[in-house]
Amino acid sequence: MTSYDIKALGLVALTALTALTAAWILQRRVSRGARLPLPPGPKGLPLLGNLLDMPDTFGWYKFHELCKELGTDILYLNVAGTNIIVIDTAEVANDLLEKRSSIYSGRPRMTMLNELSGWDFNFGFQDYGSYWRTHRKLVHLTFNQGVVGHFKPHVTRATRNMLNRFLDEPRKMEENLRNMAAETIITVLYGIEVRQKDDFYMLTAARGVAPAIELLGAPGSRIVDALPFLKHVPDWLPGVTFRHRAEEAKRAVRAMLEIPYKVSKDAYDKCSSRMVSFVDLSLGKMEDQSRDNSYTEDDIKKVAGSLYTAGTETTASAIVSCMLALVKNPDVLKRAQQELDSVIKDGEMPGLEDEPLLPFTTAVVNEALRWREVVPQAIPHYLATEDEYRGYRIPAKSIIIPNAWAMLHNESIYPEPFKFYPERFLKDGKLDIQTQQDPAHACWGFGRRICPGRFLAYSAVWLGIASLMYVFDIEKAKDEDGNEIEPREEFLSGLSLMAKPFEYTIKPRSEERVALVRESLNSRPEGLYQ
Repeated sequence: MTSYDIKALGLVALTALTALTAAWILQRRVSRGARLPLPPGPKGLPLLGNLLDMPDTFGWYKFHELCKELGTDILYLNVAGTNIIVIDTAEVANDLLEKRSSIYSGRPRMTMLNELSGWDFNFGFQDYGSYWRTHRKLVHLTFNQGVVGHFKPHVTRATRNMLNRFLDEPRKMEENLRNMAAETIITVLYGIEVRQKDDFYMLTAARGVAPAIELLGAPGSRIVDALPFLKHVPDWLPGVTFRHRAEEAKRAVRAMLEIPYKVSKDAYDKCSSRMVSFVDLSLGKMEDQSRDNSYTEDDIKKVAGSLYTAGTETTASAIVSCMLALVKNPDVLKRAQQELDSVIKDGEMPGLEDEPLLPFTTAVVNEALRWREVVPQAIPHYLATEDEYRGYRIPAKSIIIPNAWAMLHNESIYPEPFKFYPERFLKDGKLDIQTQQDPAHACWGFGRRICPGRFLAYSAVWLGIASLMYVFDIEKAKDEDGNEIEPREEFLSGLSLMAKPFEYTIKPRSEERVALVRESLNSRPEGLYQ
């Protein structure tokens, strides 16, 4: 036997020993993991598991109550064989979704939404991988905190138009705020001029978004999500209504994705003078050969469509909730108005540049984001590989549900959590938001799935609330006998938490403020056009 043969045999033996050692370690880990208990959870039924424990609406309340009953902040449910983990505190969310984000950043399969209704282009609903990373990078290049200032003029103009709508139609609170949010995002993404409340592009986008909002409001409620093989069932069979609904949704989604992008791209190709937009900036970067860009025109189109979904419903929801809080707490509104009047010069309107000078106003905005969080139950994450936490086994292929509502109403962090109390974010008259109490730790999502457009969204919410408080008195309505009507505090359960219509009165604080709003319609904020 030659020395070469001896070396070869030694290498084979070493390889075999290494493989056996690895197999032994893996077996030890698997057997140890199998012996570990699952997190606490309610007892289930045979086959169905905890299917009957799953709430149809306002799931964040039910999940929090189960956590309290079982004395846990990490809850386990088995829904007909699907493992679900509910995270009820910021501590657990930080440990798993932040510190272990590399394995907790997936998305569960969404058969109805992605595979049948045409939302597979949306990177926010896609599993963690190269597609998600490419699109997320594209968003970050344009909407990170350092460069999002490009779009302050767009936010300002949409806000001024919203104030004008309130002067004309003061009773249409939700509609006025939805229009503001839609105008902001359409001008930011596509540079398209929005001319009226029933603008064609706003209506096209709204029709495309509506199915996603409905489906995300009740994840897993569609039978095809629980039994994905049903997507192959012929649509002529009785009871297969979800196929027809999916086809209608897909047509609306395709129009939302294609029409505004084509208009924006055509204007870019013609080099016409127009608004600064995400599409323009992204196409310019893509064509700049000196940059290391790995995205394509198709990526730009799909990211624009994805961002519209995230930016409309949530902005309107946050401001409507704040208006409800101000009607119920007139002392808060009066204090904010006093601060605004002392800072904003006569003949001017609040601007985003005024935020550092308005600590109480900013505290009101942050309290609105906490008090009635926009997305109380974050879009589920997905754990592809088994994990261990606090001596519990977190099974592979688990759906992870972060309960943002519970985190933002944790009385150990927010005393009297159901009270609208902006002063909790102030100290000695100055804004003082500690890291653990900053609503941003839960209201924008978690880990690598945190909302990439949060800086723009916050600017829109802040300016909308500050401007409404500056221009209008928002008060309780009165009945025919002159008695104040306490507004009802009821909400619609969905992807975002929207307050149901409530009684209120809104009127301009002065004729001078009315004139300011009317005059602003004829002005173009500096930096709006390129």
